[in-house]
Amino acid sequence: MAIRGQEIVSLIRRQIEEFGGDLSLVDVGTVVQVGDGIASIQGLQGVRSNELLDFGNDTLGLALNLESDLVGAAILGDATGVKEGQQVRSTGQIIEIPVGDALIGRVVDPLGRPLDGKGPVNTVGTRAVEQVAPNVVVRQSVDTPVQTGIKAIDAMIPIGRGQRELIIGDRSTGKTAIALDTIINQRGGDLICVYVAIGQKQGKVAQVVGILEENDAMSHTIVVNAGASDPAPLQFIAPYAGCAMAEEFMAQGKDVLVVYDDLTKHAWAYRQMSLLLRRPAGREAYPGDVFYLHSRLLERAAKLDAEHGGGSITALPIIETQAGDVSAYIPTNVISITDGQIYLEPELFNIGVRPAVNVGLSVSRVGGAAQTRAIRQVAGRLRLDLAQYRELASFAQFGTSDLDAATRAQLARGQLSTEVLKQPQYKPLRLDQEVMILYSVNAGLTDDVPLERCAAFEEQLLSYLGSTHPEIGQSIADSGRLEDEVSAQLTEAINNFKATFS
Repeated sequence: MAIRGQEIVSLIRRQIEEFGGDLSLVDVGTVVQVGDGIASIQGLQGVRSNELLDFGNDTLGLALNLESDLVGAAILGDATGVKEGQQVRSTGQIIEIPVGDALIGRVVDPLGRPLDGKGPVNTVGTRAVEQVAPNVVVRQSVDTPVQTGIKAIDAMIPIGRGQRELIIGDRSTGKTAIALDTIINQRGGDLICVYVAIGQKQGKVAQVVGILEENDAMSHTIVVNAGASDPAPLQFIAPYAGCAMAEEFMAQGKDVLVVYDDLTKHAWAYRQMSLLLRRPAGREAYPGDVFYLHSRLLERAAKLDAEHGGGSITALPIIETQAGDVSAYIPTNVISITDGQIYLEPELFNIGVRPAVNVGLSVSRVGGAAQTRAIRQVAGRLRLDLAQYRELASFAQFGTSDLDAATRAQLARGQLSTEVLKQPQYKPLRLDQEVMILYSVNAGLTDDVPLERCAAFEEQLLSYLGSTHPEIGQSIADSGRLEDEVSAQLTEAINNFKATFS
């Protein structure tokens, strides 16, 4: 077949015109060693810290150690498919997670993948897991309260929007319960909640989600879960991922509450990763930067000024102590980073004082600035009464017959205050209900109520005031203060109720 020269020229010209394929340079390395979820990779000369690596078969890794001839990477997910000699490609992408409103009401893993069986999460934006904390110029002082609905905390250890308040105590002393009560109490409010479960048993996380659903709290909550069976790298990035999700809402001018449950297991996961990466070990085998691990996370909690949107992130980190040792390495680190701590004491928990808040060791460094005026009016003497009672109670156990009348009265007031501050789990109170109960104690209106009847008295009193005098609670809720006229109405109403209470 004869081929004409013109056809050849047109064919070559068309191929030249159609040659527009984008050339891209991909950094490729080789796995030289793999084990325990950590891979050592040769090559990858241009890789960056915290860059995602592609191992193929939908397996991703995170570049952590950048050495002259090797890259140490943590494998995010199932590491069984990664073999020696396997090729690894750099993605050029620093680790990011999906963020946005679509996450609210969902249970996801630290990479934003759904775990609740409700289908894909249709988010539109992403955000880097690691972010620099807001600097001092864009912050403003904490002045708006986060109502936990727990009398003991709102009255004596107030938490403000933008604060970092540590919840610390031994195993099974009610740390998670306080965090869940706080989340449940935000129903119908403007506070979005993020609950980050780190290294927890799947059964416990399922129980938490069930409690939130029962109390209609999932409608404003995101649950990020890196369970005990998940690889250490996923547990390591979980709190940063939860914080990044919260920062997206803060950037929109919204207020967010983030619970990290718990940072002890987070430090364990980081220690495991660091030792496998052959990083030098320090005190208690933790790496030298374990303080920075938590400080760079908790410093991202802030209240921004109006020029930068006015949003806030409030952090409630949880730390588990061993045998009440608050002077251990990780507890002292986190105590020094946060703006106060709520210490839960096993002895109080075991004798039925729940929440088991130790008033002497618990503190809020924001103080009354983050307290509603009404609470401040009625809670002034409460902390002092309880602190003095704890001191006197140790002496009074030998007998009260030799004590003077003033000391006996102080003991009785302390016992009453302790009884009144007890509260059932997952039943947070509204602000006006807390104020009315604390007012009745401060004004001495409950001094003649038997201790064993305090819980029944409180429940029936709130029911009585809600049905016959709703205007009192409405006035307190609307104004945020307890006016003299309302105080007189409240005193009269409580006295009327006491006449009917048997």
